[in-house]
Amino acid sequence: MHFEPVKDSIGKYIRNSPFLRKSFYCILNLLFLRAWHFRKGIKGLRKRLPPDSMVLDAGSGLGQHTWYMAGKNPGWRIKGVDVADEQVNDCNRFFGREIPGNRVIFEKCDLTLLSDKDKYNLIITVDVMEHIEEDNIVFRNFHSALKKGGILLITTPSDMGGSGITDKNDKSFIEEHVRNGYGKDEITAKLKEAGFSDISVKYTYGFPGHISWLLLIRFPAAMYQMSGLMLIIIALYYILILPPALILNIFDLVIRHKRGTGLLVTALKK
Repeated sequence: MHFEPVKDSIGKYIRNSPFLRKSFYCILNLLFLRAWHFRKGIKGLRKRLPPDSMVLDAGSGLGQHTWYMAGKNPGWRIKGVDVADEQVNDCNRFFGREIPGNRVIFEKCDLTLLSDKDKYNLIITVDVMEHIEEDNIVFRNFHSALKKGGILLITTPSDMGGSGITDKNDKSFIEEHVRNGYGKDEITAKLKEAGFSDISVKYTYGFPGHISWLLLIRFPAAMYQMSGLMLIIIALYYILILPPALILNIFDLVIRHKRGTGLLVTALKK
C-alpha cells in the first residue's frame, strides 16, 4: 500500500481547518501505537533535557509529533523537516497561527543532506528510517547536528515481522519502505559507527501490539484498498473494535517485550 498519496489527500482536507487538523492529530495519536511509544519515550527523556531545548523532528510529515512536543514543552524550540513541500507549507501555516513567536518552524530538507552542526538537544525520527536507503549517512548527519549530550530518539519497524512481513523475503505492507525493519544488533552497530554511545534498543509491538496493529491499521487499510465506498463500514468497524484494541495498546506499552515488530531506540552524543 502507498501511504504518501493517502497523506497528501488527507492534507488537502485538513489544510484550511485548524479544528480538523487538531482532530486528525488526536485520531492518529489514538490509533497508531508507535505514537504511544513515542510519547512514553519523550516523557522519559524530558528530565534529561534543558527546558529551552532545541529539537529537530526529522521527517515531520503532517506535524502531529511536533504538535505534541510543542504543547507539552512550552520552552522547546522545534524545527520540523520533510521532503514534501505541501506538508511543510501546511504545517508552517497551521503552527504559525496556533503557536506564537516562531517557536515552531518547518523546512524542506532531505535528511541525507542535513547540514546543521551542534545545534539540537534532541532529534526525533518516527518511522522514517525504513524509508531511507542511505541510512548510514543520515545517522552521521544526526550525530553532527546534535549538541554534546544531545539525544536521538528513533521508532522504526524491527526485522521480526515489522512492516507486516511474515518472511524475510516478503515485501513490506508499506510500499515506500526500502527495508522491512532493523535488527537490534544492526541498528546498534550503525549508530555506533556514526559516533553514538549509550545506545538503548527496546522492542515494541509485542504480541498485544501486533494484534492491535492488525485490528486498527492493517485490516481497515485492506478494506479501504478494496473500495473507498468501504469508509462507512470502516467507521462502524472502528466503533466495535476500538475499545479492545486500545486495551491491547496499553498492555503493549507496559510490558517489556522479548521480541516485537517495532523498535524504540535512544542514543547519546557524548
